[in-house]
Amino acid sequence: MRIVFFGSPDFAVPSLRALFDAGHELAGVVSQPAKPAGRGKKLQEPAVIPVARELGLETFQPATLSTDEAFAWLEAKQADAFVVVAYGKILKPRVLELPRLGCINVHGSLLPRFRGASPVQAALLAGDSETGVSIMRMDAGMDTGGVYATEATLIGERETAGALSARLAAMGAALLVRTLPGIESGSLEPVPQPPEGATLCPKIRREDGHATFREPAELLVRKARAYDPWPGLFTFRAGHRVKLMDLALVARAGSPGTVLEAGERIVIACDAGAVAVSALQSEGKRALAAAEFARGERVAEGEVWT
Repeated sequence: MRIVFFGSPDFAVPSLRALFDAGHELAGVVSQPAKPAGRGKKLQEPAVIPVARELGLETFQPATLSTDEAFAWLEAKQADAFVVVAYGKILKPRVLELPRLGCINVHGSLLPRFRGASPVQAALLAGDSETGVSIMRMDAGMDTGGVYATEATLIGERETAGALSARLAAMGAALLVRTLPGIESGSLEPVPQPPEGATLCPKIRREDGHATFREPAELLVRKARAYDPWPGLFTFRAGHRVKLMDLALVARAGSPGTVLEAGERIVIACDAGAVAVSALQSEGKRALAAAEFARGERVAEGEVWT
């Protein structure tokens, strides 16, 4: 098939490589423009771009697809299909209608559950034991198109968003390559999503990682996994930001945010129950085991973190 690939972050890379390795004709790779990142605010390319260049593929990074220039670029490719994997922008109807086989999306959940920008994190936040990937025919809605194929997987008890996302990206890439022949031949038709069980998950914001402890301990443990690696779970101690890592539930009680134990682990009371934190990191410093952090920062039982 002649394909234009749309994708930006790490999640999209396995699908791009899988299409290339399967022998599909990649007419171009569309991605987000480079953006300032890190303390130095140096321009950083999306993860897909260096891979596309390594494979010798033409790249296109428009600020928007709404211009006539962008539309003309896409139209000139005369693609059989557009494959879209975590591109990061909504495709308007006139773009969706360009390729003869439509726009095919790899989505990191079992649709219709967790439509939207953060399906991997949403599954962890909900405490789900299972998630998966879906191959979908895109329409004008938010992940509402018919589904060609799905594949499920169990979520590890301590699996983080970073680890789960990497697994789903590889699963999605393999399922995409297996599904495309049926789409091309017409033997595989997209199945409309049922309205039952449909949920929407928003984009993750940096402030979502703020732990105030005025919520159940079980939810904080889920957040620590869902927000790893970004934005991380953090709180404030005496006005200074502290990242919390490797959390576990503890059957203790106290006023939310109160340090109940400061030794080999740091135990903090929540609205319901408590969490034991095994590793912490003050802003601008390296991560430390709880015991080392407690000694070095002179953490005392009874102090309150917010």
